[in-house]
Amino acid sequence: MTAGSTALHTDRYELTMLDAALKDGTAHRRCVFELFGRRLSAGRRFGVVAGTGRLLELIEDFRFGEDELRFLRDERVVDAATLTFLEGYRFTGSISGYREGEAYFPGSPILTVEGTFAEAVVLETLALSVLNHDSAIATAAARMSIAAGERPLAEMGSRRAGEESAIAAARAAYITGFNATSNLEAGRRWGLPTMGTAAHAWTLLHDTEEDAFRSQVDALGTGTTLLIDTYDIQEGVALAIRVAGTGLGGVRIDSGDLPTVAAQVRTQLDELGATGTKITVTSDLDEYAIAALAASPVDSYGVGTSVVTGSGTPTAGMVYKLVAREDSVGGWVPVAKASLDKGSTGGRKAAFRTLERGTATSELIAVSDGFEEVATGAQHPDARALQVRLVADGEPDAAFTGPSGVRAAREHHAFVREELPVRALALSRSDPALPTVYIDVA
Repeated sequence: MTAGSTALHTDRYELTMLDAALKDGTAHRRCVFELFGRRLSAGRRFGVVAGTGRLLELIEDFRFGEDELRFLRDERVVDAATLTFLEGYRFTGSISGYREGEAYFPGSPILTVEGTFAEAVVLETLALSVLNHDSAIATAAARMSIAAGERPLAEMGSRRAGEESAIAAARAAYITGFNATSNLEAGRRWGLPTMGTAAHAWTLLHDTEEDAFRSQVDALGTGTTLLIDTYDIQEGVALAIRVAGTGLGGVRIDSGDLPTVAAQVRTQLDELGATGTKITVTSDLDEYAIAALAASPVDSYGVGTSVVTGSGTPTAGMVYKLVAREDSVGGWVPVAKASLDKGSTGGRKAAFRTLERGTATSELIAVSDGFEEVATGAQHPDARALQVRLVADGEPDAAFTGPSGVRAAREHHAFVREELPVRALALSRSDPALPTVYIDVA
């Protein structure tokens, strides 16, 4: 749970629509809203769903208390009748969707929200702000994890993001393959492993680099990692081994031409007898820089700005659209936006990933004009069902929230990545790795 209400984490027009719908009698019509991406950003070959567990907890806190109602009253956002409705607002509908850590493709029904118009419309901004941000980070982090292979990755970008965004970014990166974060609040809140030793300020604080190294080793032991590029790297390496001995845990390089410098440092360490001392590199890494270091004697990576900003794609570009509604006589009507380049597909959907010998071949989406379940796994035995129930009658499934939900999402992502075809793992710009195939269900 969060520290307070999330009810005003929304856009004004959602409440003005609610206000008007309460007046004209459409507010209580049952509706199906769908959150999806029309395309994958930046020519990426797959996207990764992240933020679902956070969203479920935020929806629990979507309550209009005295402060929120007073603000809406003072700003004359809605009328008195709507304020009364909001005072008792609770989401009592259902939400299904892709598991956190799942891969997605254009048109994937990532989240399906079912309830009255009044209940579901006000969740639009909250759902999009969480999933657009976290999925963008997770997608970028997954690409970095692919580039890193078996080498560990640490997220260390908190200083390049808003304070809450930094915590969310650390969580998303961990789900898709990062091993630790420098952010302590992310560690406390989500159970992530944390890491970190010293910055250049530590060396500059002391009269000499040797004083700084000795003090750090005295405090943290010889297993620590010493930052060796505050002054001269070659001298820094020699000094680090002289101070800590050949059992020094690691050295960190934060500047220079990393492939060249890493090779020189490895050679020097080996010549000094520190063959077990690890090399960590940082310095503005992204997936391409990590891939370029694949043949270098690097043991681990620390990534900052690039991961917390989605490596140039800070939003996943998802939308939240009404796809089915109850009409004036209680029947169900599929609805869709028909705007040029912004169209949607109406109707309730079920999603499956077709497989051939364990490898994913397509995103199969079954579409129905009705409200009932459109398809089941039994009808698609050669495919994996992608949607799970996340919220039932307003109650979120605890399996997807909290630290345990993060661990489950990380495990699920590792499973999903093994299913993807080899072409999905390339870093170059291309079409989505899987085609999206729609089928109509009578």
